[in-house]
Amino acid sequence: MLRQISDRQVIWQDKILSCRVGRAGFSNTKREGDGYTPTGSWQLLKVYYRSDRIRRPSTSLPCVAITADMGWSDDTTDPAYNQLVKTPYPFSHEQLFREGTLYDLLITINHNTNPIVPGKGSAIFIHQMHENETPTAGCLALRLHDLIHVVETVSLDTCWVIGADLA
Repeated sequence: MLRQISDRQVIWQDKILSCRVGRAGFSNTKREGDGYTPTGSWQLLKVYYRSDRIRRPSTSLPCVAITADMGWSDDTTDPAYNQLVKTPYPFSHEQLFREGTLYDLLITINHNTNPIVPGKGSAIFIHQMHENETPTAGCLALRLHDLIHVVETVSLDTCWVIGADLA
């Protein structure tokens, strides 16, 4: 279990890791664009990585190389809301193949996936922390070496747990 203990710390394998979460903190009523990180127990689903920048990680999770035509829909009117999409794309979306390094390695989680509810939040990932350690739009961000360690040591039943007491 990857356990969130504050907006700047998460515990993995009995070790405290530095992190950043959403600029607005935590909420048990996550909405699209609100800047909150959703409380709950979130299963880690799939690893995405930039093969032109890092090697394919050794992980027990399904692993996919990010290509230039990958995006993630964040448009509440899109039938493919909170899903991987192929770009160019007519609805608003996050580009996964970016100039910066934030999405060089990321893990998708099961927040708002079954069922997908438009407006309940999209693209909540575990990704690389910005070099200035700024907050995210709602994701969990880790330093690259910590993110690589998490990716390489998770199991298929690993969850990211954020308690309601943090909201």
